[in-house]
Amino acid sequence: MRHKESEEMYLETILLLQKKNGYARCVDIATKLGYSKASVSRAMKLLSSKNYITLGKHSEVLLTDIGQAQAEKVYETHRIIMDLLMLLGADKTLAEENACRIEHVISDELLKLIKKHLTNIKPC
Repeated sequence: MRHKESEEMYLETILLLQKKNGYARCVDIATKLGYSKASVSRAMKLLSSKNYITLGKHSEVLLTDIGQAQAEKVYETHRIIMDLLMLLGADKTLAEENACRIEHVISDELLKLIKKHLTNIKPC
């Protein structure tokens, strides 16, 4: 996994866990991603050094404003790609699996075109 992709996966996972549970802990991140706790711990140190996260009083992982913005960008990209793939006829599982891969390599320019296209064809 490329460095940027790994970073984005962690940020998106933290965001989704926070939305679902109200918090994210290293053990939850490890479980969700299928990684060891040691790997997650190393990743959290890296994310912290980049000012994407802080650790709370009870060992919860908190997104900083910068981390939140980046996580939301990745998640929005994921949702847009899923919408497109499902519009093309992919079932939810297939769309989810492929959106997870595509979200890390798609250019901002292409994403804008897809978003514009989806906006034009989706009913209000």
